[in-house]
Amino acid sequence: MTAAERDGVGAAASVAGDAPGDGPVRLVVVSAGASDPSSTSMLADRLAARTVAAARERGVEVTVSTIELRTLAKEIAAALVSQVDGPGLEAATRELAEADGIIAATPIYKAGVSGLFKSFFDLLDNDLLIAKPVAPAATAGTARHALVVDEAMRSLFAYMRALTVPTSLFAATEDWADPALEARIERAALELLLLMESGFATQIRERSWAGYQHQYGSAGGTELAIDLDSDLMRLADGGHPAPPR
Repeated sequence: MTAAERDGVGAAASVAGDAPGDGPVRLVVVSAGASDPSSTSMLADRLAARTVAAARERGVEVTVSTIELRTLAKEIAAALVSQVDGPGLEAATRELAEADGIIAATPIYKAGVSGLFKSFFDLLDNDLLIAKPVAPAATAGTARHALVVDEAMRSLFAYMRALTVPTSLFAATEDWADPALEARIERAALELLLLMESGFATQIRERSWAGYQHQYGSAGGTELAIDLDSDLMRLADGGHPAPPR
C-alpha cells in the first residue's frame, strides 16, 4: 500500500465509520513496548481491562484489539523510506480507522517517546484520528520523565486532531506498587469509555468533516470540493470578481 492508498483507506473509514451505538464499542491498544512482556504493554493492558470492566458495569460491550509495534518494526522502517506499507501496517491502519477509542502507550527514552512509537504515528494519514478519543500512557525507569506524556504525547495527538482524555498515565519503576497508579488508571478508563460512548468522533465526521483542513488526497475526495464560483477562482481563470451587490 502506497502513502496515497493509505490516505484513502483512512479517509474512507473516517467518513463512513459506524456509530458506537450500532454495535460493540471498538477499542484499539497501540503499544511500543520493546520486549515481551514489557512494562509498557502491561500498563496499556491494565487500562484496557479497566475500560472493559467499566463498560460492563454500564451495560456496554467493548471489543479490544492490540497493535504491538515491535512486531511491525521492519515494516515501519521500510515504509519511512519507501512510502509503501507492508501487510501488517495496512492492517494496523484499518484497525485505527475503525476504532472508537485508542490507548497509545510508549516507553520513554532520554526524555522522549520511543522512535518506534513516533515513526508509526508519523506514517499515519493526518485525517485518520480526527476527533477520536485517545488515552496516552507511558512508562520509564525514573520519574524524571513524568512530564513527557503531557509535553510530547499530547502535542502529537493535538496535531493529529485527536481528543486526548484529561488523565495522563505515567508509571515509573516505583509507581507499580503505589495505589495511586490504580486510581489514575480507573479515572482514565472511565474518561475514555465516556468519550467512546458519546459517539463524538462519529458526529464530527457526519456534521463538520468538510470544515477541517485536509491534505490533497487524504480525505477520500472530500477535500476536492472547490467553489469554482468564488472571486479567487474567477480571477485564476482570467475573469473578474463579481460586481458588488
